[in-house]
Amino acid sequence: MPDKAIITPVQIADCVDRFRARRPHVHCITNSVAQQITANVLLAAGATPSMTIATDEVASFVEMADALLINIGTMDEERRQAAEIAVDAAIDLGKPWALDPVFVQASPKRLQLAQHLMAKSPDVIRCNAGEGAALFGTPATAQAVASHVHGAASTLAVTGSTDILSNRDGQLQLANGSPMMARVTAMGCALTALMAGFCAAEKNTLLATTAAISLFGIAGEHAEKSSAGPGSFVPALLDQLHGISTETIEKEVKIQ
Repeated sequence: MPDKAIITPVQIADCVDRFRARRPHVHCITNSVAQQITANVLLAAGATPSMTIATDEVASFVEMADALLINIGTMDEERRQAAEIAVDAAIDLGKPWALDPVFVQASPKRLQLAQHLMAKSPDVIRCNAGEGAALFGTPATAQAVASHVHGAASTLAVTGSTDILSNRDGQLQLANGSPMMARVTAMGCALTALMAGFCAAEKNTLLATTAAISLFGIAGEHAEKSSAGPGSFVPALLDQLHGISTETIEKEVKIQ
């Protein structure tokens, strides 16, 4: 078990400030269900999305971007080829990238693809408990990540009612968020894209990932208070991502 990581609310709020000032461009190779909400979450939080999967131009988009998301939720052959090209371009250019291994427990072929991509050392891996168990064993730990991922700075985020984040520097838990997020499709997919963007503003991937989850979770808590259900929750969440203050984030972040 890694040591307890020390990240303070002040550091998290400062990271959100720097993300908003940087306004990073995140190129997203994501599943077809997640594209719209992912783009809207990035825009509301202050980033810029792009989404092309065309193999003859995706490397140029990665070159233009500040960070890359790879989400394997609907990994058809075109997305598979685009992901390979995009990841190699990001590595060559020294740009951060995040991997979302959606439903790797569903098929051996999907699991094999995720493990192939992990060998290329993503800066961040975000998964839920079921995906983490398929990838690393139960529970998913920093030691397990180290056996699969060659990048020493890689951070694993296992998200759920409590979010567990770990890398070589330690482990921490976050407890912000709204149950309403589980009633809207592709919330986790959008969060991984946000993490990628934060890695463009902060080189410490554990801090970057913690700040992204904190912003997303606290915005979700506030959105739930002003919404009547999943339909009104989404626009309320976008409003909160856009307008919530870093003072509120610093005050309300729940680090366990």
